[in-house]
Amino acid sequence: MASGPTSNSFISQRLKLHYADWGNQDAPPLLLVHGGRDHCRSWDWVAERLTDRYHIIAPDLRGHGDSAWSPDGNYEMGAFVYDLAQLIHQLDLAPVTIVAHSMGGNIATRYTGLYPGNVKKLVSIEGLGPSPAVQEERAKTSFDERMRQWIGDKRQAAGRSPKRYATLDDALARMAAENSYLTPEQARHLTIHGINRNEDGSWSWKFDNYLNIWTIFDMPQDDLHRLWANITCPTLLLYGADSWASNPEKDGRIEHFSTAKVIEFENAGHWLHHDQFDRFMSTLDEFL
Repeated sequence: MASGPTSNSFISQRLKLHYADWGNQDAPPLLLVHGGRDHCRSWDWVAERLTDRYHIIAPDLRGHGDSAWSPDGNYEMGAFVYDLAQLIHQLDLAPVTIVAHSMGGNIATRYTGLYPGNVKKLVSIEGLGPSPAVQEERAKTSFDERMRQWIGDKRQAAGRSPKRYATLDDALARMAAENSYLTPEQARHLTIHGINRNEDGSWSWKFDNYLNIWTIFDMPQDDLHRLWANITCPTLLLYGADSWASNPEKDGRIEHFSTAKVIEFENAGHWLHHDQFDRFMSTLDEFL
């Protein structure tokens, strides 16, 4: 088993962002990109299995893990895509293989559509963003109303202190409640790497609370669909059968991809790479 990764950082838009590097510099590069309110060490099990064949790098997205928080509390997709572009550019990783989850998948698919030649293979786990049904529902509320709601939500977040847990076990219980499929070992690992100790001895999650207020500004869906259509590398879109996320084969979004295949995992939710780890790894092995 690998002894674990080393911690490194790079600068993007004046922010110091952290990434875990699993070594094996001469092997082909593989990026593991986590989702919202998660952290880079949630990929450890995957990295341990692949580190003998790949040079694995797992970044903490801005506002997450050991990366800096956005000073203005804004987390829009363009900034995340820029950060990923910077990491790949600064470490000279292209052509790179990317495996990404949820928000990380949303970022990675956009990057791949912008720079199709820089990505060798792409795996996006429930990473296409809000479904057409959700978009349609959202559009029923006028923009000015959504903007007022956003301002109100931001103001409320500004007055809210990060939640403090008296003990590590309390935080662990919260993690386990969030995903019932997790084994006790998985839940403990995700908690230990996702939490900081406060000065008074209590514990708080590492991610910025402002991440809970999603930006209302994003590119038009047609432009996003064009980016998906630009992707030329082999692409896997993975979905959990028990997840809230919408399967692109069933909602029509697969039409915008020319090289993508969708696989649905039984008995798995949104974190299918944790929920069905062995099946995920064999699917990934075969694809890589």
